[in-house]
Amino acid sequence: MHHQPCLLVDWGGHGECAWGYALPGVDPDAFTLLTTLGKKVLTMMHPTMDRNWKWVLNFRAVILMLLCHMTSALEVPLDPKVLEGLPQPPTITLQTPKDYIFDPRENIVIHCEAKGKPKPSFSWTRNGTHFDVEKDSKVLMKPGSGTLIIDISEEKAEAYEGTYQCTAHNEHGTAISNNIVIRQSRSPLWSKERNEAITVQMGLSLVLQCRPPAGLPPPVIFWMDNNFQRLPLDKRVSQALNGDLYFSSVLPEDTRSDYICYARFPHTQTIQQKQPISVTVLTNSPEGERRPGFMLPLGPTSTKMVLRGETLELECIAEGLPTPEISWQKDGGELPSSRVYFHNFKKTLKISNVNEDDAGDYRCTATNNMGTAQHVIKVTVKAAPFWVSAPRNLILAPNETGILTCRVNGEPKPKITWFVNGVPIENAPEDHTRKVEDDTMILSSVQSGSSAVYQCNASNEFGYLMANAFVNVLAQPPRVLTPPNQVYQVITNNSALLHCSSFGSPIPTITWFKDSQTSIKNGDLYVIHENGTLEIHVAQPLNSGNYTCIATNNLGITENHVYLEVKEPTRILKQLEYKVVQRGMNAVFECKVKHDPSLIPTMTWLKDNGELPDDERFEVGTDSLTIKDVTDEDEATYTCIMNTTLDQDSASAMLTVIEATPTPAIAYEKPDPPTDLELTDQKERSVQLTWIPGDEHNSPIQKFIIQYEDLLHQPGVWINLTEVPGTSTTAQLNLSPYVYYSFRVLALNQVGYSQPSLPSHQYRTNPAAPDENPSGVRGVGTEPGTLVISWTPLTGFQSNGPGLQYVVQWRQKDVEEAWSSKNVVNASQFVVTGTPTFVPYEIKVQASNDYGSGPEAEVVTGYSAEDLPLSAPDSVQIIVHNGTLAEVHWEPVLSNSVRGKLKGYKVYYRRERGLLEAEEETDQKEQVLLFSGNHSKGRLPGLQPYSLYSVFVTVLNSKGEGLPSPSKTFETPEGVPGPPSFLNVIHPSLDSLTLVWGPPLNHNGRLIGYTLKYQPVNSTSELGPVKIMTFLANETTINLGNLNSNMLYKFYLNAKTIKGSGPMVTEEAFTVMNTTVPSRQVDIATQGWFIGLMCAMALLILVLLIVCFIKRNKGGKYPVKEKEDAHQDPEIQPMKEDDGTFGEYSDTEDHKPLKGSRTPSNGTVRRDESDDSLVDYGEGGDGQFNEDGSFIGQYSGKKEKDTHEGNESSEAPSPVNAMNSFV
Repeated sequence: MHHQPCLLVDWGGHGECAWGYALPGVDPDAFTLLTTLGKKVLTMMHPTMDRNWKWVLNFRAVILMLLCHMTSALEVPLDPKVLEGLPQPPTITLQTPKDYIFDPRENIVIHCEAKGKPKPSFSWTRNGTHFDVEKDSKVLMKPGSGTLIIDISEEKAEAYEGTYQCTAHNEHGTAISNNIVIRQSRSPLWSKERNEAITVQMGLSLVLQCRPPAGLPPPVIFWMDNNFQRLPLDKRVSQALNGDLYFSSVLPEDTRSDYICYARFPHTQTIQQKQPISVTVLTNSPEGERRPGFMLPLGPTSTKMVLRGETLELECIAEGLPTPEISWQKDGGELPSSRVYFHNFKKTLKISNVNEDDAGDYRCTATNNMGTAQHVIKVTVKAAPFWVSAPRNLILAPNETGILTCRVNGEPKPKITWFVNGVPIENAPEDHTRKVEDDTMILSSVQSGSSAVYQCNASNEFGYLMANAFVNVLAQPPRVLTPPNQVYQVITNNSALLHCSSFGSPIPTITWFKDSQTSIKNGDLYVIHENGTLEIHVAQPLNSGNYTCIATNNLGITENHVYLEVKEPTRILKQLEYKVVQRGMNAVFECKVKHDPSLIPTMTWLKDNGELPDDERFEVGTDSLTIKDVTDEDEATYTCIMNTTLDQDSASAMLTVIEATPTPAIAYEKPDPPTDLELTDQKERSVQLTWIPGDEHNSPIQKFIIQYEDLLHQPGVWINLTEVPGTSTTAQLNLSPYVYYSFRVLALNQVGYSQPSLPSHQYRTNPAAPDENPSGVRGVGTEPGTLVISWTPLTGFQSNGPGLQYVVQWRQKDVEEAWSSKNVVNASQFVVTGTPTFVPYEIKVQASNDYGSGPEAEVVTGYSAEDLPLSAPDSVQIIVHNGTLAEVHWEPVLSNSVRGKLKGYKVYYRRERGLLEAEEETDQKEQVLLFSGNHSKGRLPGLQPYSLYSVFVTVLNSKGEGLPSPSKTFETPEGVPGPPSFLNVIHPSLDSLTLVWGPPLNHNGRLIGYTLKYQPVNSTSELGPVKIMTFLANETTINLGNLNSNMLYKFYLNAKTIKGSGPMVTEEAFTVMNTTVPSRQVDIATQGWFIGLMCAMALLILVLLIVCFIKRNKGGKYPVKEKEDAHQDPEIQPMKEDDGTFGEYSDTEDHKPLKGSRTPSNGTVRRDESDDSLVDYGEGGDGQFNEDGSFIGQYSGKKEKDTHEGNESSEAPSPVNAMNSFV
């Protein structure tokens, strides 16, 4: 392989070294730059090169071109899933800083971690010689790591101070750490000294020195008093960087005896205290005002040196009266505003992250009303070595050439030395492929097995830098590291970046394809970056699809697929409307948003750019904000923000609250039709429809209905396609191929549907192969030797294109034979002939059209035509359980003799005759029972006892029945008889009647007699005692005497066999026949005679009462009155004098039937059976007569004392007494 030049390629401001090489099949006028990143590929034309790559370049010129630097190291992936078994020299991943100050109270931990494959081993040096870790029991090296843990709990910590260096080694090289200087932190005591008391005149300046002991690291200084309170600092009193306390001028309040300087040592967290200093301010001869003078630094000028990257600290402390103000400036330049900070009341200037430009003269000026003073600090900037380009890991293929650069800078200029595997390059074995040119190492035509770790050390008087960089010689085919099938989502008109991170040695070339067909070239639409990333500057929906990146080198080729989805932008369709709302009313802000349906939106509302108040009056809907019962505090600007995972949109409007005014009546109407129908996100099988809602007319829209018209197949017919909630203004519509669509939208509110919107633009979908196959595929045989394959044909939508036909395929199942096939057009079945009887077939029906075939058809099992079964069931046996149930058993037929799908067995049975000789023979109908499935027995229910039955069995398939089995007969045992055929009552008289009955129709055995039961029934349906009579089988009549007249009787009759009694028949009859059928229960209150009797009694009582009143008014006294006076009964209530009626007489029970009472049909009443009495017509049941015949008790019902009558005791006479008096 020829040596090829390195070109300086700039990646965003960082140069990188790239090597060129030829790839098979690549235009020789182009060469590929392989960057040390291992992931960047750039193809450039080189017009000065001929077809044979003959470059005539001076080697020195090549070296100049090689002096380029890298941005980041190539990390060799060690994930075993990606690059299992890939070797790698050691790389230091973690090490302790160069200067390590440890706390003597804790263990010393010196970190050294490294990675590599195989896993590296570790060793250490201390002060330049080998440090045997295993021999020191206090030192432990962590397993699998080089980290040292030194236990100094029982040792002198000083014994482990020194310079340490870690080495990580495996078979591919050796990496070394920095020199780590280990020192113990120290917090020495303050030297003993005696402070003299200080006396100073008021107005003079004063310095109190701290001079803390030197610690490691240096202590933090602060001044306090005896009460551990910090001394207040201000423009007049300040603390210098060295810890001294400066007074620009003293005041009487500065007098105190406890000025104490404290030093806090950070590592040990200890505080040391200086002896207190006493200061006395004299006021007898105060100093007057004076111009400023510098207390620190002294003189007109001073110098300061600072290292690059550190913080520059300059301070000027001035004395004077009044206290001077300090200001800073840089001569000939400006202070770096982004890095400059002022402290200590501007007495200290700090500049962070110093660079060479910060060198120069810094002037501090002290000013008061007496004048000014200036001091110039000359700042020089030196630099410890710092990286311009550190050497980075390099992956090379055999025979390739690479370089390592160790570009550093510093002041003074650093010295660079090279090491290989930790050994100085001059002491390492000679290697002719390796050449060092100051800060550059060139490795030419490397070979397998020459992997190594190189170290670059750059040092000057202020420090050093050391870096490891391995050169790994590998021959690896390409590997794509970007996860497969990654989905990238971008918004339309934004840029899209599709990554193709790869690894290989030599570094692979990346090419891109779209949808596995179109090769992508650099151009206006696409840019292929050097790292393999494909960029689409302005992504459009048509850019969506499957992208394939292919990585190629001379050892192989691999590919990876990613997917790009270009989404519709989120857009607020209508800006929020400015609202003017009356106080106490509701305010509604609508935020109708259109977004890509595949993205999940999140709506956020803000009030004056802040969160909404935590108030239940604020209700956030799907696309609206409702503020109920608005108040003046609600007046603000409200913002609707709609976010998706990819973008956002927002809109704002102001709410103004005004005084309430009478509101007009609200009119509700149908909504206006939607407008501005727009088709977006147009794809082969879907489109997004967007619209703007019309006016709701005070009734919120509940939903939108989207309709379509198929101008190709059904012009003029609008069909509902889908519907969306009334809060949506977009719909994702799924479409079918080969349709000319036109869409319209209707809105629905509580009033009704709007008029349809104007139709959208026509949207035609292209024809395509069918998406589905016919449904309902089945195969059945109708005639022997045939198989009819049928299916449900596809509709016009399902056909997806012209030329629809069906590919019908069949073959016999479980037989190794090829599929037979037939194309069928305009039909939904196909008949296969010449098939064996009832054989399973595998069937497929696939749809196709002029644009291709549908999906692979599902295999369905069908059967050819059936034929009648060949054989009959055998070994028919009957088991009789009882007189009405028998069980039939048979031997099932062989499956091959069924010659079809076994549907079951039919059992035919018939009653031939009864077993009684006298029973008449009747022609019995044959009965059939079907037992579905492969049964071998079945039960015959509902048999007639004491009968002879015949039975036979047939087998049944879908074609029909087979031959019957030989007929079998069986007898059923006796059972209980049926009910007597009739029961009649004849010749009723006052005390007798005659019963006549007939024998049962079904004897079910030999009759042995009858049982008769009868009992009387009174008018309230209460049953009397039961009488039982038995009769012989030949008796069918009986005359019953000694019965009660005018009585209803109920009769029960049943027949008996030796198995028991059968069901009974019943009959009812009266002993006296009437022309009308008597009622079982008579309401006495509805009888005419009863009503007449009551009226007569009421009239008679009225007359008696009148007579009683007349006689009383005349002073007459009837005999009962005397006895009533002698027996004052408190239960007797007086008659009301105002209307002559009885107190609270109740007749609520007058019409209730009386228990035990009955009205005979002939109207006669027997004296011993009459229950009528005056007692029964009152509410009380305990009324009785006294000796003189007067009626006492609760005739009048419940007694209530009339509060209006007081204690009056006038009594109405008893109606019975009145009657006696009258008589």
